[in-house]
Amino acid sequence: MKVTLLDPEDYTRSPWKNGGGIFTDIADAHRADAPRKGWDSLLWRFASTPIVAPGPFSHMPGIDRLQMVVEGRGLVLKSPTQEFDEREPFTTVRFTGELEIVTELEAGPVEVVNLMARRGAAEIDLVALKEPGDLQLAAGTHLVYAARGECRIRLDHEEFAIPRTGTLKLELAGPSQLALVSGLPVLGSIRLLV
Repeated sequence: MKVTLLDPEDYTRSPWKNGGGIFTDIADAHRADAPRKGWDSLLWRFASTPIVAPGPFSHMPGIDRLQMVVEGRGLVLKSPTQEFDEREPFTTVRFTGELEIVTELEAGPVEVVNLMARRGAAEIDLVALKEPGDLQLAAGTHLVYAARGECRIRLDHEEFAIPRTGTLKLELAGPSQLALVSGLPVLGSIRLLV
């Protein structure tokens, strides 16, 4: 097991694929054989981003996406065939990068957390830890993001404090027990398949 506290001051910024905004990149992984990090080498990415105006999402073929509003409310994602309702904060939606999506903001700007992965390279999950209690974590990478303020968690028998917008990165070789002690963190889980 490896536990790393990621400091918000070390997060990087990068443009959306379509240039319409800026991601705050919290953590990611790329193919080891890639000559440089880019969208083509991406295995997974965990990021936050503000959505301040309605507009199109980036076209990302081969990428599965999970998203959740962590600040603000009233976000709806619209595609030609369906609608993804994120009006309430801490609601997870899942969609593919191929889908043509346009955002609708019913109550002003929002901040969202995204977890994306190359299809076939990783399985991903994104949940808000709303209630204190225990959760079984499988082997893989887990990111506990303190979206709204300091959070405290217990991993097996050790307690950790995560400052606001900080992230605790857990790299687990086997199952572990996570317990929420206080706060409202978001948990992103990644299991590599390749």
